[in-house]
Amino acid sequence: MIDPLLLRENPDVVRDSQRARGSSLALVDAAIAADTERRAAIGEFERLRAEQNAFGKQVASAPKDEKKALVAQAQQLAAQVKTANQRVTDAEGAFTETARQIQNIVIEGVPEGGEENFVTLREVGEMPTFDFEPRDHVELGESLKLFDLARGAKVSGARFYFLTGVGARLELALMNLALDRALAAGFTPLITPTLVRPETMDGTGFLGEHADEVYYLEADELFLTGTSEVALAGFHMGEILDLSTGPKRYAGWSTCYRREAGSHGKDTRGILRVHQFNKLEMFSYVLPENAEAEHEALLGYQEGMLSDLGLRYRVIDVAAGDLGSSAARKFDTEAWVPTQETYRELTSTSNCTTYQARRLDTRYRTESGKTAPVATLNGTLATTRWIVALLETHQQADGTVVVPEVLRPYLGGLELIEAP
Repeated sequence: MIDPLLLRENPDVVRDSQRARGSSLALVDAAIAADTERRAAIGEFERLRAEQNAFGKQVASAPKDEKKALVAQAQQLAAQVKTANQRVTDAEGAFTETARQIQNIVIEGVPEGGEENFVTLREVGEMPTFDFEPRDHVELGESLKLFDLARGAKVSGARFYFLTGVGARLELALMNLALDRALAAGFTPLITPTLVRPETMDGTGFLGEHADEVYYLEADELFLTGTSEVALAGFHMGEILDLSTGPKRYAGWSTCYRREAGSHGKDTRGILRVHQFNKLEMFSYVLPENAEAEHEALLGYQEGMLSDLGLRYRVIDVAAGDLGSSAARKFDTEAWVPTQETYRELTSTSNCTTYQARRLDTRYRTESGKTAPVATLNGTLATTRWIVALLETHQQADGTVVVPEVLRPYLGGLELIEAP
């Protein structure tokens, strides 16, 4: 949720953000009107409460023969206070419902527009070249017995798969490499729940425009998470954090589930866009003034992994209309996939400023002793999808795949993946 004070004092900032996203400007006016009604209702309630308190003292000190009439007036005034209090409750609910539909305020410099309007910040690494016709990840994976798509579909349907043999070990190697690097950077590892309550899912902003991507267990009123970001954001909800010694950093390891409802016919081949995968997610709680620096740090950890794995990649500044409701800025890192002759997203990292924390009531104590919302950030450090770029980038003419040196200790020293 955005800062109500910003909405009240600088509505044009909110309008500009909505405009950059291609989102509703009328929503801003509706929220301002709801805030005006809310403050008017609070003012009237407080006036009546003060009048009630003063009248109560008058009743207490009145002569006995006058009290009966005064008590009747007091009861009438109490009814007015009750009505005014209900008006406040209704007005606050209407304001919250409207304001929560406004997306996070984009940070200055974020490109305007939709998915295609991103800005490339840099391209890093050598472009893979081959003196043979490269195989795609599906052909490589199946010939090397790294995954089994047919049996995945037989057991669970389209976009499911089995990782098999070295394929299963390769994913665990990636995840463990990422975990070791997260530990070295001061992240606390968590294995998170993958089922969460509606208030947790909603608090992180995942029940908005992408709600159709989420699996819902109606009988249990629980959602399957598409990223451990959801559980990590809820980990400290309703708490006051001590950030005086630095950020709280967590690395969440979880299985993730996505319906991919809006992507029929897109990337259905192989394991690039699937319904279930594993992921190690970084998550930081920081002071708001430190959020942008933390964002750069998370991006640096991601780039370090990609570079050390020998992948060609680019970093893009995602356009406002493609951020999602919670992010104020998002950087995607995309690896080059040789057979597709294009970059494909492997990781993203988002600065959610105080948006999620306001919705989840996660605060810190300021120097004045008051509380204020923290900032939250997230970023992927490894996931199943990375196998696609690894296989295609490091393949050889004979169909084998060279294991990047940094992964070899996690695979028992294995240097080459070859058919069993």
